[in-house]
Amino acid sequence: MIKLGEKKEQKKNKNQKPEPEQEEPKSHDQIDKLKKELEEKQKKIEELTDTLKRVQAEFINYKNRTEKENVNFKEYAKVDLLKNLLPLLDSFELALKQKEKKEDFIEGMELIYAQFINILKQEGVEPIDTEGKKFDPYKHEVLLKSKSDMESETIIEELQKGYLFKGKVLRHSKVKISE
Repeated sequence: MIKLGEKKEQKKNKNQKPEPEQEEPKSHDQIDKLKKELEEKQKKIEELTDTLKRVQAEFINYKNRTEKENVNFKEYAKVDLLKNLLPLLDSFELALKQKEKKEDFIEGMELIYAQFINILKQEGVEPIDTEGKKFDPYKHEVLLKSKSDMESETIIEELQKGYLFKGKVLRHSKVKISE
């Protein structure tokens, strides 16, 4: 027969979580072994942390170095273009000295224009061909439309020349097209 006090105690025991089993005390050898493992793992963590810090520092240095190289590259890329433009400047100076002789001045300006077009071609810049072409929204910008006996959306007149740089539009041609 179960007494009243025992029933309450049994109910308490049912509601209480069972206590975890207590581990048996470890021997000194086991404790030393665990300490050694812990120290080794801490050393490994320190080594990995140090390696991570070094890799991060190297990456930051690499990033800064490449940014600096890109800036320098852009600056030196301009040097070649500027060197090509200097003879053009010389030609302008010579032409301006001939401004009293109208025919020589005009001839000088035509030569400078040809020289300038040649420099642009060397750099990969070419004019967009528009004469008699069909309107292309990727290459042309319509400023005016006019009634014409030509087929609809055919370029009648180029108002401002457009240019391609290595096949990509540098500046759209501004054109007048037929309606």
